[in-house]
Amino acid sequence: MRRILGIGLALTLLTGLSAFTPAAAQDSAVARLKAPDGFTVGLFAKGLNKPRLMTVGDDGSLYVAEEGGSSVTHLTDADGDGVAEKQDVIAQNMPLAHAVEWHDGWLYVSEGNQIERIQDADGDGKFEGREVVTTNIPAAVHHVTRTVHFGPDGKMYVSVGSSSNNDPETDPRRAAILRFNPDGSIPDDNPYAKDADKQRQPIWAEGLRNSIDFIFTADGKLWADHNGSDDLGNDIPPEKVVINVEKGKNYGWPYCYTPAQGAVPAGTVDVQDTRVPFGGSISSCDQSAPALFTDLAHSAPIGMTMYSGTAFPADYQGNIFEAYHGSWNSTQPRDCKVQMIVVKDGVPVSSEPFLTGFRDNDQQDCASAWGRPAGVAVGKKGELFVSDDQNGNVYRVVYTG
Repeated sequence: MRRILGIGLALTLLTGLSAFTPAAAQDSAVARLKAPDGFTVGLFAKGLNKPRLMTVGDDGSLYVAEEGGSSVTHLTDADGDGVAEKQDVIAQNMPLAHAVEWHDGWLYVSEGNQIERIQDADGDGKFEGREVVTTNIPAAVHHVTRTVHFGPDGKMYVSVGSSSNNDPETDPRRAAILRFNPDGSIPDDNPYAKDADKQRQPIWAEGLRNSIDFIFTADGKLWADHNGSDDLGNDIPPEKVVINVEKGKNYGWPYCYTPAQGAVPAGTVDVQDTRVPFGGSISSCDQSAPALFTDLAHSAPIGMTMYSGTAFPADYQGNIFEAYHGSWNSTQPRDCKVQMIVVKDGVPVSSEPFLTGFRDNDQQDCASAWGRPAGVAVGKKGELFVSDDQNGNVYRVVYTG
């Protein structure tokens, strides 16, 4: 594991560098955070209302979904000092706004009960265009967040969490990743596009209790995270932090889980959660596709991104950065942190902490911690943005060597 460097020492070394202003670097809100040697954390924005997932515009500015504010905010750092001097709310009345994604000139926003898109057609900074794309997703119950991303095929993918801890769903669109055309219609090549049950038509993959975020790799694979069932103890089931999601496959929930810890060996077979008799979508764990990589139970992964920039050292490039929200119901609290999952030869092989210090001590539950990372995004200059939905901050992590 790489040696961790205190932020205070790093800031002393960085005085006068253009990555961000010394005033921002020394802000007390990030004085406690720790990153590996050569990295420094700055406070990019504060005062947001439960910021979750983020996206970067063509001009390099940051767009953030504020779940607590039911809004989308545009953060602009025009002078390049590493601090957003402008925070413009560009859309309101978007209940449970959770994720934002640019596609074909529109900013798509996933909400609790629908997907909308907004547009600034004349470039005046005001998003006067607004359309509902689809309401073909279940109502927000239990796991209320929805996440939207576009794949390399130009299709719109939406993750929807379950309505319970481990009860089989009556609406097949829950605990699933759905796939739509950009206008909300059903693609002809969806695995269940012609199913007599119209609720199955948008499904791309199922058995995913709560895949809060997902990414597309350079070779077009869809990799998702996953929050497993509770009440099986502190260590079961291991948290699925990278799942290779494929067309028409089932990933086991609520019947099965992947038993391995860390990199999942080839040939691993999922095991049954004996609390839930088989029925519905699968009849055996042989029909359940295991994860690629797992971590400690109750890690609660939320946002994830693959580092596609070149500003970080070579051994960081191509790796996954994942925001662990941390436990709230484990007697052995799990840390809230940004974890780096190392990817080699196209597969995740190991992991290590990247950004820590959100808790006061290792026995503190993350529900009462100082901060709690939620979203991650790679900026145009290769920086890593991290949203914190506990205290309303967005951090900016840069490499200065």
